Amino acid sequence: MRVAVLLLLGLALLEAEGRCFFNRTQEYCVCYRLSQDNAGSIIQCLAASVVEFQGGELERYVDFPIRDLDPSTIDMLGTLEIRKIIFGDLLVPEVLLARVLRFFSYTRVQEMAFESCSFLGRSSWGEMAGENLPILSLHFHNVTSAPLTGREQDFSELGSWLGTLQELSVTSSHVTSLPCGIGRVFRALRSLDMAQNSLGDGSLMPAFCEGAFPQLQVLSLQENNLTSYHGVCGSVQLLHELQHLDLSQNKLVASPSSSCQWPASLRIFNLSNTGLDELLMPLPPGLEVLDLSSNHLRAVDISLRSLKTLLLSRNLLLAAPPIRNYPTLRSLHLDDNLIAEWSWDEVKLLGNLQEVSAAGNPYNCTCAGAGALQALAATGCLRQGWPQRYACHSPLHYQGTLVRDVPASVLQCNRAVVLAPVCTALGLLCVAGAGWLAMARRRRAAGPSTAQPQGLHGQELGEKARRSPMCS
Repeated sequence: MRVAVLLLLGLALLEAEGRCFFNRTQEYCVCYRLSQDNAGSIIQCLAASVVEFQGGELERYVDFPIRDLDPSTIDMLGTLEIRKIIFGDLLVPEVLLARVLRFFSYTRVQEMAFESCSFLGRSSWGEMAGENLPILSLHFHNVTSAPLTGREQDFSELGSWLGTLQELSVTSSHVTSLPCGIGRVFRALRSLDMAQNSLGDGSLMPAFCEGAFPQLQVLSLQENNLTSYHGVCGSVQLLHELQHLDLSQNKLVASPSSSCQWPASLRIFNLSNTGLDELLMPLPPGLEVLDLSSNHLRAVDISLRSLKTLLLSRNLLLAAPPIRNYPTLRSLHLDDNLIAEWSWDEVKLLGNLQEVSAAGNPYNCTCAGAGALQALAATGCLRQGWPQRYACHSPLHYQGTLVRDVPASVLQCNRAVVLAPVCTALGLLCVAGAGWLAMARRRRAAGPSTAQPQGLHGQELGEKARRSPMCS
């Protein structure tokens, strides 16, 4: 009986030969193209925590009789250890899915994923009205289905379940719009991933309308068709709980004459590979992670006092941003820019960070340039890429040499460190010599004396001190 029920819940009455394989170490079971003849192999999946069904068409089973379950079967479903079910490479009639999905309310499955599936037709979801499923995480990747527009009623009938869903991803599925009414159904959703779709600027404002996704904290719009920096900003202003926003791999255009306030709740902001050649203010003051890598930035002069991680790799920077503008910064990434040298003042500030990455820059290995970078490495904060990806670009005789291998001692490169104590000592000597000279004059004025200072006479010492070029 358990085998039959699990087969039903997995939509596993598939057309061709196949069987199930159980990895006991990972508690992972994969079933390939099951049929009624080989369904017995599914029994080994009863001990799995993850079950995956791969391949087949379900159209022929649309009229398959699905009866209500008896109490003993319901009790048995509650004992299964399965927490996640994956359906891959399937043709799924929506009407069949609507009839079967309600049985998951008797299980402990918390996560469901559909990968490379095609949903056929449309169905009434009235049977699901009022049903509460334990599934909290739902994923769709590379799927095709009827457009979402005009399907608000279907989502409303699923509202008892979808209103408790916490994580939803619909990726690489050619989604062009997300109607406002659908967003309002997801009352408890914390994370929404819409990466690699076809959402445009005009589709965002309706998607994130008043009352839609009221608890949303994480939003990924990576690699869509977004172009307006300020348009996106205006569209997400009503997401008052938003903490993590990913806009990477959209070609954004920003107008310096426009202004927009991003949600003040934002803590992590990914603007990498968006084509930005300047960073427009204001940014949320509470940002802790800012990713601006793979853009066309020539300078970054902003002040974010809560920032902990700043990612600026693969830009056109000639120098590091002012570190004093980020008093809580812990990690700075500057790989593959145009930085040639570090000043000693920069090294002192960067040395206080936990992690600095600046590989792949065209370093000028002068005495001071190489010495500063070696001093930074000595602090232990240069982790990723050191020393292999830190090579000299100039001067010519050091081109291709690792910065680590360039002779650059403190005596050669920072003479002030050596000369400062020497000058101090000579200065004290000057003072002492002047004192001896004054004492000798007073003694001559007072009359002859038999006491003579050992070593150099005071006058000679004073004269030598006055002739010292280090104290002039």
